[in-house]
Amino acid sequence: MSQIQPGTWVEIEQVVLTPAQRAPTLPEDTKGVPYVMRVSGFLVEPAELGGPARIRTMIGRELAGTLMTVNPSYSHSFGATVPELLTIGLRPNEEAGR
Repeated sequence: MSQIQPGTWVEIEQVVLTPAQRAPTLPEDTKGVPYVMRVSGFLVEPAELGGPARIRTMIGRELAGTLMTVNPSYSHSFGATVPELLTIGLRPNEEAGR
């Protein structure tokens, strides 16, 4: 594997709670997996994907975890447009788009 250079925008993963540390009242499928945190930041020192890494976040916090992604992007959305919701808040005689 090749090393990722310091200053590269990356995402790390850090285990916050192991399955043994999670609440016993959680559903079985949930309490059987670790509770993880994913954070993006600038790599502080060379690291390899899947290996340990240290980052500096946009607000200057330094965190350590497992290097998961180089140049992470967002893939979520708020779903398809719901036409019925577009006119909520308009006055009864007000036309959309004016």
